[in-house]
Amino acid sequence: FPVTIKFFSTLLLATAFVASSAMAGDDEVKIGSLKIEDANARATVPAQKMSGGFMKIENKGGADKLLAASSSVSKTMELHTMSMEGNVMKMREIKGIDIPANGKVELKSGGLHLMFIDLKEQLKPGSTIKVKLKFEKAGEVEVPFKVMGHPAHGEPGHDHSKHH
Repeated sequence: FPVTIKFFSTLLLATAFVASSAMAGDDEVKIGSLKIEDANARATVPAQKMSGGFMKIENKGGADKLLAASSSVSKTMELHTMSMEGNVMKMREIKGIDIPANGKVELKSGGLHLMFIDLKEQLKPGSTIKVKLKFEKAGEVEVPFKVMGHPAHGEPGHDHSKHH
């Protein structure tokens, strides 16, 4: 009997430790030497098929690379970069996002970002969606993305049907 209580209390403690190390804060996730913060996706209107995903990645170790992202809310996801050439917004898929050793990368509107492509459902403000991120060295981690606001015209997350 005492062994059973000790076993369950140890199991409970181990579970609490794993949960706290995976979710270090309300909006931060740690994997290896990486800390992912402020993960969010832009809300969509009902028929919209694309949205943008954004986050901050801090690296306390050696260089790494974000290789891929996936989510059950969209058919596919791509890593994208956006730039302005004159008055023309250029958005293109890239094969990876470098995360420098002991450095930071911010995925934000107007720069590097994730694209949810062929959404299976509307992304509603205030909801949370799960996104699996795959890193070259740190491995795979599931990150909760908070759905924020509504898309502004011309930003990632706005309908880019002409783009694809």
